Amino acid sequence: MSAQLPSDLAGADRANRLAGKVAVVTGGGQGVGRGISLGLAESGAAILLVGRTREKLHGVADEIRAAGGTAECLAVNITHEGSPNAIIESAIEYFGGFDILVNNANMARPMPLSDYPDDGFRKAFDAGPGIALTLMKLARPIMKQRGGGVILNLVTSAAVRWDPSNYGVYGAVKEAMRALTRAAAYEWAADGIRALNIAPHAHSPGLDWWMENNPEEAAEFIAAIPAGRVGDPLDDIGRPVAWLCSAEASYLSGATIPLDGGQSRWG
Repeated sequence: MSAQLPSDLAGADRANRLAGKVAVVTGGGQGVGRGISLGLAESGAAILLVGRTREKLHGVADEIRAAGGTAECLAVNITHEGSPNAIIESAIEYFGGFDILVNNANMARPMPLSDYPDDGFRKAFDAGPGIALTLMKLARPIMKQRGGGVILNLVTSAAVRWDPSNYGVYGAVKEAMRALTRAAAYEWAADGIRALNIAPHAHSPGLDWWMENNPEEAAEFIAAIPAGRVGDPLDDIGRPVAWLCSAEASYLSGATIPLDGGQSRWG
């Protein structure tokens, strides 16, 4: 799918909402990460796109630049030693720092507990909450020096779904992210830093493949969404995220925001 940034940036209010801000987005080359990157750029933020596939990152950067935005790319495997520091150093090199950190990269996969390999379990936690916490800690002094910032951690409603089969490890990884976010919101509030969880549901290459190859199950899945459709990465995820990062949402921190058309059942 290809959501295009409107040429007029949808009005002055949206275009100036994050003017002068810089965002680092991991997993920014496709799916929800791409939608968030486009939404932040549409609102005026400069973007450092981080991911493993150079071609995908540059494709998103080209979309942002074509609409008049600013974007740079860093192709890196975040699980490799030194990658978190390389991300931070790149943001400083390109933009002098950053104000928004989006932890979207993920290695956990839906799979029955009995089938999940032990090393895969450990890697999922290392790549998810492990790397996220490292980036959060590295981001804190930079954000504090710039007068504050916003940390967004991507989580999942699969952790609270009515049938958790196959989602045990995936949900556990994302619930660990939620706990880190909640603690950061309390511990770093005095630094002007807000922390939020985003639980999105939107089109991605993986989901689209599954829907195309399992039409009956996909129809049942969509029927369980009150909104009656799967979300668009830009319209339904990226643009709300941009608002959440703005001064208009300055009183909101520590919460989990479901952007899923009403499907999730958070307690």
